[in-house]
Amino acid sequence: MPFESWVERALDKWPNVPALYGWLSLDRRGRWRIRGETISRPQIVETIGANYAADARGCWFFQNGPQRGYMNLEWMPFVLRRGEGDLLMTHNGRPVEQLRSAYLDEEGSLLIATEHGAGGVDSNDLDGVLAHLHADDGSDVEDCLLAALATPGGSATRLRLSIGGQSLPVERLDDRDAPAALGFVREPQP
Repeated sequence: MPFESWVERALDKWPNVPALYGWLSLDRRGRWRIRGETISRPQIVETIGANYAADARGCWFFQNGPQRGYMNLEWMPFVLRRGEGDLLMTHNGRPVEQLRSAYLDEEGSLLIATEHGAGGVDSNDLDGVLAHLHADDGSDVEDCLLAALATPGGSATRLRLSIGGQSLPVERLDDRDAPAALGFVREPQP
C-alpha cells in the first residue's frame, strides 16, 4: 500500500533520518500506543493506519514523514474484525480479500495470513468467525476444536475455515512460533 503523498515528499527531502525504536506499539485490540499510552486522536490513528507497513525483515513500522517509527507488536501485525457479510477487515480499515493460511493457537485464537500480512481475529469477533469453521469429515466442529487445541503446534487439524468465498485448512500453531511461521518480528531492533 503506498504511503500518503506528504510522506513520500518528506522522504525525498530528508532521506537519512534515523529510525525510532521502542516508543510505538500495537496492542491485542488493534490500538496504537506511544510509550504505553493509547493514541485516541482520530486524525493520528488514521495517519498511522494509512502509513503502516513492513520492511524486508518483517518489522512493522509507521512512516512518519522521513522517520520510521517501528512498532512493538503485543500480538500480531494486524487485528482482524468482521466487516459486512463475510468480509474481514484489518484494524486499520483494509478489507481482506485473500486468505493465505489459517491457524489455531494454544489459547483458541484464530490467526490468518492475508495479503496485508498476518492477523489475529479480535476476541470480540471470534465467535462470529468461528461460525465459519467446519470439519473436513463432517464431525462435530466443537469436538474438532477441542481435539485441535490438544494437539501440538505444527499439526494439521480436521478443521477448515470457509469465509469470503475461500476455504482453507486450519493448522495448529503455537503463539511463540507465530512470528517465524508468519514472517514478522514482535520487537524490532536496530
